[in-house]
Amino acid sequence: MMIQRRKPSGQKKRCQGGYLAFIPDPLPPVLEWSRRLTRVLSDADRLVGRLAGEGRRLPNPHLLMRPFLRREAVLSSRIEGTQATLGELLAAEAGASVERSGADLREVGNYVAALEYGIKRLKTLPLSLRLVRELHRKLMKGVRGGVVTPGEFRRTQNWIGEQGCTLENASYVPPPPDELICCLGDWEKFLHDRTLPPLVQIALAHYQFEAIHPFLDGNGRVGRLLVTLFLVERDILPTPLLYLSAFFEATRREYYERLGGVSSRGEWLPWLEYFLNGVARQSEDALQRAEQINKLLLAWRQAAVGLRSRTPALLLDMVAANPFLTVKNAAEKIGIAFTTAQRAMRKLEKLSILREVSEAKRGRIYCARQILEILERPARLSP
Repeated sequence: MMIQRRKPSGQKKRCQGGYLAFIPDPLPPVLEWSRRLTRVLSDADRLVGRLAGEGRRLPNPHLLMRPFLRREAVLSSRIEGTQATLGELLAAEAGASVERSGADLREVGNYVAALEYGIKRLKTLPLSLRLVRELHRKLMKGVRGGVVTPGEFRRTQNWIGEQGCTLENASYVPPPPDELICCLGDWEKFLHDRTLPPLVQIALAHYQFEAIHPFLDGNGRVGRLLVTLFLVERDILPTPLLYLSAFFEATRREYYERLGGVSSRGEWLPWLEYFLNGVARQSEDALQRAEQINKLLLAWRQAAVGLRSRTPALLLDMVAANPFLTVKNAAEKIGIAFTTAQRAMRKLEKLSILREVSEAKRGRIYCARQILEILERPARLSP
């Protein structure tokens, strides 16, 4: 793709105090299509289509969506420095006690809550500045940075750079407060545009949101949430199985370099190719994980057919959503006696489906390790 460049993709404004802040130009930039971009976009579209087809074939797509969403929450939060693992989050949600600090788990849990909230909210409210503020309020509730006006756009200047840096030596200074609402208004208007291919549109919108940096904290997490919500709103995927945080986390240095290249040198081409490659690779990755988990569940359900009780089959639906189980939690969710749940878990343990992972005699924790291993496997970045 050849792009008519503007160097940079915006302008710098001298602000009160003497510092310079960057104000991005309204979207979209002027683009001249090339064979290379057409090929990269075609690859991404094809693989997203395959993932969408797999999602439509799932007998219970909402079950598989849950662990994928939690994997995204862990990886998105890790970019911001949170250390909680997927196993710890899933175990805690199943009712097990984990050693990880409550603050880290709360941050990841808030990301889950914000994304689930956003998916439901899209039924009554389109992607908009109002929804962005609501997502931020959910995301920042009771966590680090949560004291910094959750759900409100900033009224003071922020900046990006090494720890301890100032406005004068920051690597990037986003628009000043008096320009913020104008920038956000243009961004919201662009979100509702329907003239560009959707994957190109969300690539441009993601850059612009990060360039505007409208909150004092949580901008990266909100920006990554919006990618998934855009794909859901446009009905590109029937269920949210595609997330880019794994790609951004694994290529973190390039991610920031590509964003910075647009701002400082108008390099839209490298950014679009990077983003679309991430969509293609993560679609492949999600497709493989979904297929492997479905294959496992099918084999396990067939193995459970010979058991006299229906309870093991109900437990398999639970491990599809969360591979960790406690007897108490399972009994309460299914609405059966504690001893009935315990017997069913032991039957699944004999079939090598579940394995006890706690040493306590009471409050035993079981895990479908094969599913957890599929979810925790590092992302594959090459075709």
